[in-house]
Amino acid sequence: MTSDRRAAPAGWLRSLLAAVCLAGGTCLAAAQTPPPAPVPFPEALQRAATDLFSKAAIQGERIELVIDPLIDAASGAQSAATRAMQQRLMEIVQASYPRFVVQPFTTEVLARDPVVLVGTFTAISQAGNEAPPDVFRICLSLADLKSRTVVAKGVARAMPDNVDVTPTPYFRDTPVWAKDQATDAYVKTCQATQVGGRLDPAYVDRLGANALIQDGITEYEAQRFREALAFYRTARKLPGGDQHRVRVGTYLANSKLGRRDDAVEAFGDLVDYGLGTEQLSVRLLFRPGSTQFIDDPKTIEPYPMWLSQIATRVRQKNACLEIVGHTSRTGTPHLNERLSVARAQFIMDLLLTGMPDKRDRMIATGRGYRDNLVGTGRDDASDALDRRVEFKVIGC
Repeated sequence: MTSDRRAAPAGWLRSLLAAVCLAGGTCLAAAQTPPPAPVPFPEALQRAATDLFSKAAIQGERIELVIDPLIDAASGAQSAATRAMQQRLMEIVQASYPRFVVQPFTTEVLARDPVVLVGTFTAISQAGNEAPPDVFRICLSLADLKSRTVVAKGVARAMPDNVDVTPTPYFRDTPVWAKDQATDAYVKTCQATQVGGRLDPAYVDRLGANALIQDGITEYEAQRFREALAFYRTARKLPGGDQHRVRVGTYLANSKLGRRDDAVEAFGDLVDYGLGTEQLSVRLLFRPGSTQFIDDPKTIEPYPMWLSQIATRVRQKNACLEIVGHTSRTGTPHLNERLSVARAQFIMDLLLTGMPDKRDRMIATGRGYRDNLVGTGRDDASDALDRRVEFKVIGC
């Protein structure tokens, strides 16, 4: 089947992205329907939006519409591109589809069971093989909360020219990436649910919490960190609110507020969550072609605390650990393979300074760029997640 990514990093994401809806909500094999030709980004978004709203199988002269912020399907991050898409979609609705009335994404509006627009934007290979990503795939879906079904879909492919995929501040600052059921359910709703298909309960049940989490992200990016922290704490108490994004936000807000003890505890909570899913990816930035961290004191300042918390939590769990290095696409496969192993070994040595008795319970390996999450090879903030170090709990 066609995949939204060239090489998904793990089975949960591979299986989720294995079936993608190419047109009209029908999932078809690539051999049956050729992929649409990529067009300039604004035109691609217009095409997807036109299909989405003109074919919406829903009655009514006034339909409340909320937008659950669009994301990158592989990383779960919001970016400059997804934010621009959301703004443009609002303009398209107001100009051409006035029966849809855009409302804020809040718990109050969600209680009225509106139609929810979800969307993903992901770098893929147009050829569908192991080649580097060369186009972006846009997927839009309308989820009707009254009928609990998907009522319309719109899909297009965009050329990469003039597309800014730099993560927004919250996602840029996120130190840890882990498997997230909320992101999984969002992507499934957009990509793997046909028109007329039932909404995934895992997505619907989290919507109230998701709205508060988005409020927290908005407050964080406006540098109102106390307000952001309040939203994260409230969201975590709701059904479906115990999410990875809440833990990340709690850590980031406490760090910005200078609450060191709370930040350390929050990061330890992040580590426990990642180890509990047996996959914890930490964004540790290295100098190009080196095993040494980048020359940016502000960026690397928390690294000792991060590594200390990882060591502490691994020791508490008495876990065996595989430390996996990753690189971006720049350079030859052979050199990237060696570099990823060397970086993993460097991190393992740092961990072992605090627990030398655990040497026989750790192993360092590397994947080069084979498991890129972003895959654009830009070597900037947009694909920093590709240059990560992953901690996997393994059998002893």
